[in-house]
Amino acid sequence: MAARAEVVARHTGRAVRDERPLSGALAEVTLDDGRVVVVKRSDAPGAARAEAAGLRWLAAAESVRVPGVHGHEEGWLVVERVPQGRPGPEAAVRFGRALGALHASGAPAFGAPPPEGPMDAFIGLAPMRNEPAADWPRWYAEQRVLPYLRRAVDQGTVRAGEATVVERLCERLPGLAGPAEPPARLHGDLWSGNVLWAADGQVWLIDPAAHGGHRETDLAMLRLFGCPHLEQVLDGYQQEAPLAGGWTERVGVHQLFPLLVHAVLFGRGYAEQALAVARTALAG
Repeated sequence: MAARAEVVARHTGRAVRDERPLSGALAEVTLDDGRVVVVKRSDAPGAARAEAAGLRWLAAAESVRVPGVHGHEEGWLVVERVPQGRPGPEAAVRFGRALGALHASGAPAFGAPPPEGPMDAFIGLAPMRNEPAADWPRWYAEQRVLPYLRRAVDQGTVRAGEATVVERLCERLPGLAGPAEPPARLHGDLWSGNVLWAADGQVWLIDPAAHGGHRETDLAMLRLFGCPHLEQVLDGYQQEAPLAGGWTERVGVHQLFPLLVHAVLFGRGYAEQALAVARTALAG
């Protein structure tokens, strides 16, 4: 694809020797010096800028490993390729410690975008507004949960009468959120597909929806969609940044946002999961 080769040349200063499509949006490109980069195509305005800013912000914490950004322009992102390896328990513990350090590096506010990142960003294919706020329960309800609940109701994925259970949970969030914590520097879309077990024995993170948030949200997403050696990851995390008591009872609260995002994108099954975790949190 000529356009992709031209983009890569602009941002790496090297000619393209070979291209290998990975999906409709991704390709591996071999440069004339033998290095391999990954090129991501997106039609969503601002998506490349948001992801590049997120990767650089995560890298600045000097904790988790993330691909280096060669460059971006509207519709295109060029990043370092991560050679794939196999999951292992020792790498999982190291990853947990690194994730704890990433979160502890902090953010200016809940909802704060990365430096040079747009306020209107994305989580996967879904829009995500990064509007800073000082209070986590109110911000989480107004900027994360309720916008997606409304979209799910509008498209019929959540029935109007069912929405009240999520609305009640949002009203009760101040009492369900646990001890107040400072804003953490989040990856923001930490499902297992964005956790790469690399050939160098490290864990690398890709495709962030980075913002300031509550650190338990990243951990809840790891549990929601599965992560190899998750208990070892959590052991390492607790060594680096011990979690507040009762955090396991709050997992469903933090899973509500990604479940509603998936309900909007992928349908009724995720809506039913979101409603179930809301009912469980209220009953607890």
